[in-house]
Amino acid sequence: MKAIVAIDSLKGSLSSIEAGNAIKEGIKRVCSDAEVIVRPLADGGEGTTATLAAGLGGRIESLMVTGPLGKPVATEYGIIDETRTAIMEMASAAGITLVDATQRNPLNTTTFGLGEMIADAIQKGCRDFIIGIGGSATNDGGLGMLSALGFGFFDNNGCDVGIYGKNLEGIAEIKTDNVLSELKKCNFSIACDVTNPLCGELGCSAVYGPQKGATPEIVENMDGWLKSYAEIAKGVFDNANWEYPGAGAAGGLGFAFMAFLNGKLEPGVDLILEKTNLEAFIKDADVVVTGEGRLDFQTAMGKAPIGVAKLAKKHGKKVVAFAGAVTSDATECNKNGIDAFFPILREICTLEKAMEKDYAAENLAATAEQVFRLLTL
Repeated sequence: MKAIVAIDSLKGSLSSIEAGNAIKEGIKRVCSDAEVIVRPLADGGEGTTATLAAGLGGRIESLMVTGPLGKPVATEYGIIDETRTAIMEMASAAGITLVDATQRNPLNTTTFGLGEMIADAIQKGCRDFIIGIGGSATNDGGLGMLSALGFGFFDNNGCDVGIYGKNLEGIAEIKTDNVLSELKKCNFSIACDVTNPLCGELGCSAVYGPQKGATPEIVENMDGWLKSYAEIAKGVFDNANWEYPGAGAAGGLGFAFMAFLNGKLEPGVDLILEKTNLEAFIKDADVVVTGEGRLDFQTAMGKAPIGVAKLAKKHGKKVVAFAGAVTSDATECNKNGIDAFFPILREICTLEKAMEKDYAAENLAATAEQVFRLLTL
């Protein structure tokens, strides 16, 4: 028997690889000669860096960068040396969780730290980038990130405008004289799960600005500034389309990657499945195993386990899923490629107990063992 295991993390308990290895142990208890291959799985959000770095034989780089409020913050990203690929989460440098609720204001936040991360990875030889951009504290249109990479933004007096959201107002000219030369050789794959345009009623300012601290007045002002910024960018870059789906992701960071860096915006799950080459492993498998911490109706809407299931069904494979918990509406997952799913808890216990790493791993292994006893009959 050959089983491919690609399970998302059980957040707060087991990483993707840890969960996968627990399932592998359970399968091996039943069939010691089974070929069980554990592959990393994530959706481009929190945990993607650690998951892909561990699953693809990479390493973690740590550094200090400029945080969303301009103060230094510690961050990290992954490097896969074999392919010169950097794996990053924007939120680790400019995420909303880095800003106290009392200080949230998109006028005063920046993505500069993300640009510093990219520059650091370029210096270390990376030319391919996988970047998740969910959870931002910013609405600067990527101004900060691009400034850190050498793009110049100037006002009518020829002065540098600055790196914060409020500085969008002053942009009159964009220059590329000092852009890092290596960027021409870089490819940016951006995990982007929203389809908002940059501006307008569905734009980043109107839809996401309020949760980042924007008042109605700030929303109106920033929307106008971003529209002007996009129009100026259009005079320099052919891809500067503010209406493109996803341009409004992460406060306009999607627009910046697309317009200035020729980045490709992709749904997070699709991007990760492509980059981990999961389909190649699935083709000759007998069974595919997936899952996540909680299986519910939202899982069926296209989260990571469904992405795995769809790939498996493309090749006619049986799909089993495990989860820490399941809801009554999780049956929607059965309609979307998961043949059967199983919660792993085997006794009544507290949530804290259920999430203990060793306890969760044993529950997962034991459940997998019982399921595969049936599958190997």
